[in-house]
Amino acid sequence: MQDKSWKIRDITIPNQVVIAPMAGISNPAFRVICKQFGAGLIYTEMVSDKALYYENEKTLHMTAVEKEEHPLTMQIFGHDIETMVYAAKLLDEKSDCDIIDINMGCPVNKIIKSNAGSALMKDIDHAVTMTKAVVDSVKKPVTVKMRIGWDMDSINCVELAKGLASVGVSALAVHGRTRKQMYEGKADWQYIKAVKQAVSIPVMGNGDIRSSEDAKRMLDTTGCDAIMVGRGVLGDPWLIKEIATYLATGEKLPPVSVNEKFTMARLHAKRLCDLKGEHVGMREMRGHAAWYVKGLPKSHQLKDSLTKMDTYAQMEEILCAYEKVYQEYIDSYVPSQR
Repeated sequence: MQDKSWKIRDITIPNQVVIAPMAGISNPAFRVICKQFGAGLIYTEMVSDKALYYENEKTLHMTAVEKEEHPLTMQIFGHDIETMVYAAKLLDEKSDCDIIDINMGCPVNKIIKSNAGSALMKDIDHAVTMTKAVVDSVKKPVTVKMRIGWDMDSINCVELAKGLASVGVSALAVHGRTRKQMYEGKADWQYIKAVKQAVSIPVMGNGDIRSSEDAKRMLDTTGCDAIMVGRGVLGDPWLIKEIATYLATGEKLPPVSVNEKFTMARLHAKRLCDLKGEHVGMREMRGHAAWYVKGLPKSHQLKDSLTKMDTYAQMEEILCAYEKVYQEYIDSYVPSQR
């Protein structure tokens, strides 16, 4: 087995599989599962610099880190230098994260309206100045996650990458889409390659990684140091292990059984309930549950029921009922598995 470890400054990342920050998803319940399946590095969901500055209780709670999560990157978003520096120093001194990341990639309107996220790519001078202030104020490594540009007429990822590297950023993650594309269309990996060739710091490639073959192709095509996967692992944390194994050995893992999917869905639900209480946890689990059952035979009604559940007991009842239907399906259509 080949050693696929790499470093972000003095932080050793054990393999090349990085889990992207996903708003409303990348909480400790989800992150610990990703670690359980072998993620080399995980990101938190983004937190607001202003919320940290004003000591918002809910946001401060989001900075908690479980002991199983290391190494972990905590992501902040903002535009104003003063509050970004304050937030970074708070994470540096009071959070147990290993790395601090600045969000320059989020495309949603709410973030753009505050001139944060991918809006920062419209003003490279300010983005670099703000980042330098953050880097100079903390001891932990600082990284940046960005897109390739605002739109196809303003691709500036290489220019921004050079500027960020020059002020001490320790690594970059590049999503191969513009802000205008949001999450649609195809990610252009050639721009990730261009960034990698332009800087000497590690670069993580992000966008359209849905399989172990995609991950290998990303590495081969761009020369990047690691791949960052986001939506591909929703309901499929096994993809993490599949990619890590394939990159290290070239071996493919066997398909995941329905029992394995449901066991993990139940565990995920319990962790969300422990983290947020059953009322909030199970409402958040609705989306996750639908992802876990995606692609299963006769799952349309199953998904519909899961997206309406309110309690863990209801989810258990729904899954048990489907397990009986699924076994009947196997017995009817796949005699060899009786």
